[in-house]
Amino acid sequence: MSRTPVRPPTAPVRPPAGPRPAGTARRLAAPLGALAAAAAAFTAVALVDPGEPGHYPVCPLLHHTGLLCPGCGGLRGAHALAHGDLATALHANALALAGYLVLAGYWLRWLRCAAAGRPAPAPRPGTVHLWIAAVLTVLFTVVRNLDAGAALTP
Repeated sequence: MSRTPVRPPTAPVRPPAGPRPAGTARRLAAPLGALAAAAAAFTAVALVDPGEPGHYPVCPLLHHTGLLCPGCGGLRGAHALAHGDLATALHANALALAGYLVLAGYWLRWLRCAAAGRPAPAPRPGTVHLWIAAVLTVLFTVVRNLDAGAALTP
C-alpha cells in the first residue's frame, strides 16, 4: 500500500497590511483639486480688478495707520499675474509673488509623489527657515514703508 505524503496546511495568501493601492485618478484627486481651487481663486481675482475701489475690503492697517502691511498689493499682484504681467505683479507685492512660487514648488512635489503612489511629505521648514522668513517679511514691510523703498509700494 502506498502512502501519499501528508503536507501541512498552508496559510492562505493575504494581501499585505496597510492602505490599499489606489488608482492613478484617485491618487491625483487631492493635488488636482487643490490646483482647481487655486485656479478658481486666481480667476475670480482676474475677473474683478482689485485696483478699482469697492470690490475688495481695504487693508485695516493701511486704513487706520497709513502703513503698508506685508500683504498690501497682494491681490493687485495676483490680478497682474493672472493677466500674465509679471513686472506689475512683482511691483505690486514681491513677497506675495515669492510666496506663490514657494507654494507652486510644494504643489509640484505633492503632485509628483501622488503620481508615483508615495505619500507626500508634509512641508516642515526648520527653525532657521522660519527665522529667515520672519526677518525677510519684517525687512520687506519696513523698507516698503520708507521713502527709499518706493519701488516696493503697490
